[in-house]
Amino acid sequence: MTVMHTRAATGLALAAIFLWASLALLSVRLSAVPPFLLVGVSLLIGSLGSIHRLREWRVPPLTLLLGCAGLFGYHFCLFLALRLAPALQANLLNYLWPLLIVLLSPLLLRGYRLGPNHIVGGLLGFAGAAVLIASRGSVSISSAHWGGYLLAILAAFIWASYSLLTKRVAAFPTAAIGGFCALSGMLSLLCHAALEPAYRPSSSEWGFLLMLGIGPLGAAFFLWDAALKRGDARTIGTLAYLTPLLSTSLLVLFGGGELTLPAMAALVLILGGAWLGSRPVRQMAAQ
Repeated sequence: MTVMHTRAATGLALAAIFLWASLALLSVRLSAVPPFLLVGVSLLIGSLGSIHRLREWRVPPLTLLLGCAGLFGYHFCLFLALRLAPALQANLLNYLWPLLIVLLSPLLLRGYRLGPNHIVGGLLGFAGAAVLIASRGSVSISSAHWGGYLLAILAAFIWASYSLLTKRVAAFPTAAIGGFCALSGMLSLLCHAALEPAYRPSSSEWGFLLMLGIGPLGAAFFLWDAALKRGDARTIGTLAYLTPLLSTSLLVLFGGGELTLPAMAALVLILGGAWLGSRPVRQMAAQ
């Protein structure tokens, strides 16, 4: 893997992470919109990013199944978790996915091994995410919400596995992500029809839905796929810990809030973990 490819992958991953960081800020403006409706509409908008390359949406059934399991399965489990468990705890457990990308890479990908820097960097990043989320309230675990906790962990496993297994299936163009978004969006709208009350977004909400679909639930998926195709999944997984940090920073800047001492401690842990985990090992086994 050349230095140029590594830098390109890091840049693409950071672009996706920055877009995902805007998710919380945009979601604040869409708090009244039922979650499956929000995800369904946004994913359908996001699919338009590669509509001009519609022919490339055709992929083998196994690849399509993987794409829908990743995009739809992740959001389905996450939003059910947020319904069945307190949002704070569910969100914390959901942020296991960057650590799982790092730790599962040698199990799901051939030719990968973990160096001490990947393990320590991943753990530092998770500690930072935990501090950042815990600083917003209590993180006590109640047995009454185990169903939600398990769904949040399952969501983390789904996204981590999807991110890694896209490197195992037959090569497919990044434009095919549009097909994953379209089918996942339709499945989300079916969930809205079955599980949520009917809702008609206002004109201002449509504007934020458009931004959501173009950015964190659209372009971010294309960028993430392109990064994984070019880069080291362990490094990219560690960098993903920047998401909760950037998300909180954007809320402080535009949505109100205060940069507290725990948030500053999380900044040190997350940036330190991301830097350490992005250090290359001397030699990766032949792929």
